Amino acid sequence: MTVTGPTWEYDGYRPEEESLRESLCTLGNGYFATRGALPECTADEVHHPGTYAAGVYNRLTSEVAGRRVENEDMVNLPNWLPLRFRPAGGDWLTPDTAPVTEHHQMLHLDPGLLERRTRYALGADATLLVRQQRLVDLADPHLAALRTEFTVTGHTVDLEAEAALDGNVTNSQVARYRDLDGRHLTQVRTGSAEPGTVWLRCRTRTSDIGFGLAGRLTADAPVTHADEAHRAVQHVRLLLPPGRTMTVDKTVALHTSHDPAIGDPLRAAVDRVRAAPGFDELRETHAAAWEQLWRRTALEVPGEAGSILRLHLFHVLQTLSPHTADLDVGVPARGLHGEAYRGHVFWDELFVLPYLNLHLPEVSRALLRYRHRRLGAACQAAREIGRRGALYPWQSGSDGREETQQLHLNPRSGRWLPDHSRLQHHVGSAVAYNVWQYWEASGDVDFLHGEGAEMLLHIARFWADSARWDDHLGRYRIRGVVGPDEYHDAYPEALRPGLDDNAYTNVTAAWVLGRTLELLRALPEPRRRELTEEAGLGEDEPARWEEVSHALHIPFHDGVVSQFEGYGDLAELDWAGYRRQYEDIRRLDRILEAEGDTVNRYKASKQADVLMLGYLFSPPELRNLFAQLGHRLDERTWTATVDHYLHRTSHGSTLSGLVHGWILTRARRADAWVFVQEALRGDIADLQGGTTGEGIHLGAMAGTLDLVQRGLTGLATRGGALYLDPVPLPELSSYGFSLRYHGNWGVHLRLRSGLLEIAVPAPGRAPVDVRLRDREVLVRPGETARLVLPE
Repeated sequence: MTVTGPTWEYDGYRPEEESLRESLCTLGNGYFATRGALPECTADEVHHPGTYAAGVYNRLTSEVAGRRVENEDMVNLPNWLPLRFRPAGGDWLTPDTAPVTEHHQMLHLDPGLLERRTRYALGADATLLVRQQRLVDLADPHLAALRTEFTVTGHTVDLEAEAALDGNVTNSQVARYRDLDGRHLTQVRTGSAEPGTVWLRCRTRTSDIGFGLAGRLTADAPVTHADEAHRAVQHVRLLLPPGRTMTVDKTVALHTSHDPAIGDPLRAAVDRVRAAPGFDELRETHAAAWEQLWRRTALEVPGEAGSILRLHLFHVLQTLSPHTADLDVGVPARGLHGEAYRGHVFWDELFVLPYLNLHLPEVSRALLRYRHRRLGAACQAAREIGRRGALYPWQSGSDGREETQQLHLNPRSGRWLPDHSRLQHHVGSAVAYNVWQYWEASGDVDFLHGEGAEMLLHIARFWADSARWDDHLGRYRIRGVVGPDEYHDAYPEALRPGLDDNAYTNVTAAWVLGRTLELLRALPEPRRRELTEEAGLGEDEPARWEEVSHALHIPFHDGVVSQFEGYGDLAELDWAGYRRQYEDIRRLDRILEAEGDTVNRYKASKQADVLMLGYLFSPPELRNLFAQLGHRLDERTWTATVDHYLHRTSHGSTLSGLVHGWILTRARRADAWVFVQEALRGDIADLQGGTTGEGIHLGAMAGTLDLVQRGLTGLATRGGALYLDPVPLPELSSYGFSLRYHGNWGVHLRLRSGLLEIAVPAPGRAPVDVRLRDREVLVRPGETARLVLPE
């Protein structure tokens, strides 16, 4: 892999790297995405072509380990890519079956294009050069196109080419899930609409979502079509003289029955592909749409770090683009790039929305509305465990019910084990935090007083109802939960899962209760009455919330904040011994389980848990929260807490390096860069050992962007002002970006050599109130403030 400006290049064909390349070369537009698989290759152990549409799920039941298990998956849609070729009468050419003398893939970020060049040897005296350009249209989210150019050397070649829309697809990419039923499509039908155009229609088996896919093939020769079982096939025959290039263009349109303003998705797809312009014009409008989006979102960071950040932003925007604002979708943890985690929505918007809030707030609002539309399901989930309020699921899909699997496979031991991660009730605090962050960044009072207030009220209500008074401690306690560290899901030898008083859970619950009370007091009286009447809020509830928010138990041990009550009693792990034995111990839980042990016995974390508090809250905010709960969290205690967990974390999540890097930029700057590098390289180097090939890690990618935007600058949006407290990190000392803040488009910040520049374009909506530790500055539209930072 080499990087030249905004182009990522992969040289040579290496089957063992194909899955990773396919993920990192995925193209998408927020509506759908297609993995960067070679069009002449079919799904097998090496290649995993896949196309996924945002919010398209299907539920199936499988027999696993003697139990019937139900899972909902993001559906692998009919494959629009297939285009294979061969010398007439010969075998189809693929890099796995024919000699390849040259293979080069180039992902061009700026125009959103994937290009490949492959040269096949045709005997001793001829070669076939295949050059392809691919796009998934950002200008029209229903279109994609593939241009293929064939050139031969040596002698004339009679070349057969076959293009197809293939409905013979399953969800089979992730090896761990292959024991599960992956046949999501049914009623596959194919046909032709007019010369050069074929179509495929189908439905999902249980969610009954309809799809229409239409393909148009144009070439330097006549095109014919044939109907096969579940495949719409087109043929073209090219007589290629040496040195002459002949072109085949494939344009496709995709519609689903979820789309607004259509009748039949097939009719919509056929009409759209019929009206679509040629490849050259599509490429031009697509590149123009990307240029506009880059202007709104891009970071200006030099060097290798800047190149990686641009790749991360590219994949974030391909999953969550302006087109997402029109959809009912959440933040899929692995993007639209593969089938890992079954396309589910976890808490990753906690790492994604802070960046989008200041660039594409309309997208953030849509993602929060996904949560609001599922508020009823969250309230039902709370009722089922005897609580009031809203219990959001750890894994969400189509309708907001809990989608977390009941069993998970340890590939080291081959055993299916109970999965208790659904006890991560802290996901509700993440939803509330995102509501508040969006409001502070956008100034969207209508949303805060409307859908936002409803979510906050019900999440606060759940936390207050979950807290139980302990006479011995003289504190409220929240029992039976799991924190962000998924390694610990029970006490050693316990018969039931769950832990008591997870510090992260309790502190964020106190924050939610405090913010919700603040909001209730600030609401206009008619809206407050309306909200409380609709929720059936008792007159005594706000007073209880106030009491709980000041008296939740936060455990400590040895002068540091405990991850949960009893953490200090766990055994120490022989970290050096396990590193010597296994080298990579990121998935320590799997290693210990395969040995017949459990990580529940040890002071060993998968990722940041207590330290997540330092990610969400600035040092002053965190001190105030602990003071609210009756504890003094001074710098010495927090530094000791950081050190304690830093030496007891295996970093089995891509989010771990990100959070530790963020915290260390302020707690211990000299060590920060090691973790920042891990966060930057997590996917491009596949540091988690094969996981990126199953789909990129969207939260970690977006989090690196926000590390520059908010982490290094200390940027916070509070009370109608931009707060800035930059920290110098030598390895990232010069950077810039533009923001959309409270209606002002293109507010530009640049930091270099101890100088901070803030420019507000004219005409602007209003002056921007900027506050640093030592001064306040009002920057009016059309002005640029240049501020020398204290050393």
